[in-house]
Amino acid sequence: MKASVLRLGVNIDHVATLRNARGGGVPDPLRAALLAIEAGADGITAHLREDRRHIRDGDIARLKAHISKPLNFEMAATDEMVKIALATRPHAACLVPERREERTTEGGLDVVGGHDHLKRISAELGRAGIVVSLFIEPESKAIEAARSIGAPVVELHTGAWCNAVAAGDTARATSEFARLKRAAEAAAAFGIECHAGHGLDYDTARQISALRQVVELNIGHFLIADAIFIGLGPAIHKMHAAMTAGRAGAVVL
Repeated sequence: MKASVLRLGVNIDHVATLRNARGGGVPDPLRAALLAIEAGADGITAHLREDRRHIRDGDIARLKAHISKPLNFEMAATDEMVKIALATRPHAACLVPERREERTTEGGLDVVGGHDHLKRISAELGRAGIVVSLFIEPESKAIEAARSIGAPVVELHTGAWCNAVAAGDTARATSEFARLKRAAEAAAAFGIECHAGHGLDYDTARQISALRQVVELNIGHFLIADAIFIGLGPAIHKMHAAMTAGRAGAVVL
């Protein structure tokens, strides 16, 4: 099977987290986005949370105005965020669950329970020319719900698998990876574009890149964290190398 193109989306949320910890304007998320693109990022992801804990409204406006690659606007499925997305017109909007008390996004959307609400929002964004993605658990019922909702893209939540790998729990990691593989295959069978993200590092990105149905990885926290030590450009180059090795079938699972 010929390998499909594999893109890297770089999430710059936690550049804004560091800025907001001190106040002021540095480090600048836009500068990070421009550096990431220069280093080979295929797109930039930014999550405008309802509490504005990292990315702010002004960041989204500046990113849309100044970056040369697609902007993936992560957002809760709320009327407030829909209004901002329609005003900004990013390339894509990834609908994610959001709770004030969480440190980061925990789990995928309830696409079954929230089906009708998500279908309405997906349709509204789609009519504006925004590509809608649903951040979901790697489960068949979630894939089927995404198909019914009409979303052209799903992003598989890789957190449970990455946590198992980090914990050295081989049995659980194997089981979780098999779940991701089945979900990616199901999405492709339905004609849904498949992305993946959450908790990925060089090793796990290399492994999941072997799934030919996955065409985009969205990675943020790990890249920004490693950039502290080696720089953002080198971190992105290293991630691209890991993804290329995985796509070439260099990893045997």
